[in-house]
Amino acid sequence: MNYTAGDRVEMLIKRSTQLGYVVLIDDTTEALLFHSDVHQALAPGDQCSGFVKRLREDGKIDVALKPQGFKNTIDLDCDRIINALKENKTLSLHDKSSPEEIKAVLQMSKKAFKKAIGFLYKRKVISIEDKGIRLN
Repeated sequence: MNYTAGDRVEMLIKRSTQLGYVVLIDDTTEALLFHSDVHQALAPGDQCSGFVKRLREDGKIDVALKPQGFKNTIDLDCDRIINALKENKTLSLHDKSSPEEIKAVLQMSKKAFKKAIGFLYKRKVISIEDKGIRLN
């Protein structure tokens, strides 16, 4: 099957490597899911949806769990933060929080978190305080 960047695919986690996970996409083609693109627990045998990230010159395929690009991910990341704030009223996370803290609470990278809180702050959806963020 021919793939293009951005295509939605079904993935089966085959094994973990130093770089990430070797996955089988659409039951036919091996691809690589880098550790840096994973913000949740995965194990061989797990099935999940993902997206073609890049078609490499050597013919190999890189995949990600989320669509790539700001416009494709910002809504999902903002929704995740807003839902967590609705449950907890405040989050003790801010731009100085460690990547591990952010990943544990929101299952997203620090980079994605910072982009999303900046987006929400500019639109006056959240307030950023010394101890974290809160929903306005």
